[in-house]
Amino acid sequence: MEYLPNVIFAIVLLASIGFFTKNVGQIIRNINLGKQIDVSDQKSTRWKNMARIAMGQTKMVVRPIPGLLHIIVYLGFIIINIEVLEIIIDGLFGTHRIFAPLGALYSFLIATFEILALLVIVAVILFWLRRNILRLKRFIKPEMKGWPKMDANLILYIELALMIFFLTMNAADFQLQQLGAEHYTKAGVFPVSGLIASLFSDMSIPDLILLERTAWWLHILGILMFLNYLYYSKHLHILLAFPNTYYAKLGPKGQFKNLDSVTREVRLMMDPSADPYAVPAESTDTPDKFGASDVQDLSWVQLLNAYTCTECGRCTSECPANQTGKKLSPRKIMMDTRDRLEEVGKNIKANNGVFLDDGKQLLDTYISREELWACTSCNACVEACPVSIDPLSIIMDMRQFLVMEQSAAPSDLNNMMGNIENNGAPWPFNQMDRLNWSKEN
Repeated sequence: MEYLPNVIFAIVLLASIGFFTKNVGQIIRNINLGKQIDVSDQKSTRWKNMARIAMGQTKMVVRPIPGLLHIIVYLGFIIINIEVLEIIIDGLFGTHRIFAPLGALYSFLIATFEILALLVIVAVILFWLRRNILRLKRFIKPEMKGWPKMDANLILYIELALMIFFLTMNAADFQLQQLGAEHYTKAGVFPVSGLIASLFSDMSIPDLILLERTAWWLHILGILMFLNYLYYSKHLHILLAFPNTYYAKLGPKGQFKNLDSVTREVRLMMDPSADPYAVPAESTDTPDKFGASDVQDLSWVQLLNAYTCTECGRCTSECPANQTGKKLSPRKIMMDTRDRLEEVGKNIKANNGVFLDDGKQLLDTYISREELWACTSCNACVEACPVSIDPLSIIMDMRQFLVMEQSAAPSDLNNMMGNIENNGAPWPFNQMDRLNWSKEN
């Protein structure tokens, strides 16, 4: 019976790791449903971008208040979770504060953890107030109703609870150290929990041990649950922001990709020595479909983008189309892509690795044509994203499908393209008459 808690902890730990590994495998499988593209170039630049944007949070602090709060929570969780290593070792082997022999360094670390935990509590409360009391405009858009709103608040409640359990555990531990309880050797400096330890001054040693062990279990179980909750949450960016910023587009934001098959046709048309009646040679790189109508038509980087989106809404708040009342929301584009990808993934899982047509697709079922054509392609959403997500690339690929596969462009755009084809310019004037305006008095 002496080792029963350690055995239970080991079982819980292994189950959590197994469940987490399974979820990561599903994410990787779903992302790999996208088309393969080569993003192996400019490795040094990509590493720098990842360090600067994902780790350094440089795009996050463009908005100072939420940027600072996010950095506090980000650093708090990364640094505080260093202690998780000690908790896991203690849980497996029945030790207590196994790293205490580090002496002054250990005291410094514990004090740092506690100060950061307090700052995280303050930041989480401010985040909650911004969402639910101040109700900032970007948090109350139509796509943020229901589960997205609940998920955002649930994350804040979990973070708050984890920090409270952490400080309660330390406060009870500190009080037990002062009472000289067996197994609770004096170690660490507790600048925050030491202040609240007085609340437990009237408790007996057995009651303090019960409180400390309860807070310890709730803290570590909460961390393991949170780790596995990430799969169902917008907080996947905690893990995916790093590869997403690494694989982000490096070229100019306004530069669009050309289709090789179309480029060849244009060059052939412009080649005076080409035989217009010759049978075109077979090409191996001509796509089966131009553009994208469903998630399988997008690249794996675009699908990685969808999973990385944290629904912060900076893209939507900067979008000129959204600002003028149009239906388009770049955040919704990413949320819809992720939701459809999850749906396709479940379809494949249910059918033994084969996708069976479900009568749905990303276009029309999730994203309307009105949303796609409202985009001005200004790249404001791409510039605003703190983790280098590119909603515009998905919009342009779906537009390409509408134009090249369905000839379903808006009438004004069709007129413009017809004028370019017939007159060499967007205007409905014959090339011979184009300069007539200059002869008018």
